[in-house]
Amino acid sequence: MKERAYAKINLCLDVVRKREDGYHDLKMVIVPIDFYDVLEMVPADETSISLNRRYLPVNEKNTVIKAYSVMRERYGFDRNFAFTLQKHIPTQAGLAGGSADAAAAIRMINKSLHLNLTTEEMLSCAKEVGADVPFCVLNKCALAEGIGENLTTFSCNPDFSVLLVKPGRGVSTKAAFGGLDFSNMEHPDPEKMMKALIEGDYDGIISSLGNSLESISLKLVSEISEVKEQLTDLGFDGVLMSGSGSAVFGITRSQRVIREASDIMRANGYFVRATKILGSGVH
Repeated sequence: MKERAYAKINLCLDVVRKREDGYHDLKMVIVPIDFYDVLEMVPADETSISLNRRYLPVNEKNTVIKAYSVMRERYGFDRNFAFTLQKHIPTQAGLAGGSADAAAAIRMINKSLHLNLTTEEMLSCAKEVGADVPFCVLNKCALAEGIGENLTTFSCNPDFSVLLVKPGRGVSTKAAFGGLDFSNMEHPDPEKMMKALIEGDYDGIISSLGNSLESISLKLVSEISEVKEQLTDLGFDGVLMSGSGSAVFGITRSQRVIREASDIMRANGYFVRATKILGSGVH
C-alpha cells in the first residue's frame, strides 16, 4: 500500500498569543500543495522504517513510527509494518513534511486494518502526534486555529502558480517561536485571506499574505531575506515565508516567471520546486 504525503504552505499566519502551557494560539490559512513524499507500508514481523535520507531518524522519533505507536496504543492491534519513505519535502522548511508523513501513516493504517475510524477519530490521533498532522490528514484548504488542530475547511480554485525556494539552512520551529516579540509583531488577517481565496480575488490574496513568524526567522537565517528579494525582483506578485521557514514561496500567474526564476534560483544553489495549490483538496 502506498500513500502520498502532501506538503503545505501557510498563506497567512497570525500568532495570536502565548498560552499558559507554553504553546501559542495561532490563526492561519493553510493550503495543500502538489508536492509530496511517498510512504509505502507492508505487513512485517517487526515495525520498522527505511528512507532515502540518512539524516532522518529511523526510531520512535520518526513521525511515521510515532503515528503508528499512537494508533497501536489506542486501538490495541498487534500487526507490525515495514514502512518505506521516499522523502522529497525538505526538512526545517515550514512545509510540514514530517507531519504529512505521519498523516499518511494514519490514513494507511486505518485502511489496512479496516479500523473504520471517523474523521474525528483520525484527527484525534493526529493531534497527539503533532500540531500540523490534523491538517495533513484532511489535505484540504483550511482556516486553522488553536495550535493548528481546530480546522474549518473550504474550497477554492486558485488560478496562479507557486514556486518554492528553500535556502540551505533550515529554521528550528522551537527557535522561531522562542524568539517572538509580541510588542513588535505583525498580525495579518487570516479571515481576509480565506475570503479572498473563496472569492477568487487575486489582488486580495496578494494583499493578505502575512506571517507573524517571518521577522524572527529572517534574523535566524539571513538567506530568507535574500530569497524573498530575489523572487520579488524576478517578477512574483507576492512572496512569503511558509510557517517558521526557511522555505519561501512566490505567487504568480505567469509561467514565464516560474520558468525563468526556477532556472536562476536553482543555479544559485537553492532547493527549487514549481507547484500549485490543491484548492479543492486531495482525492
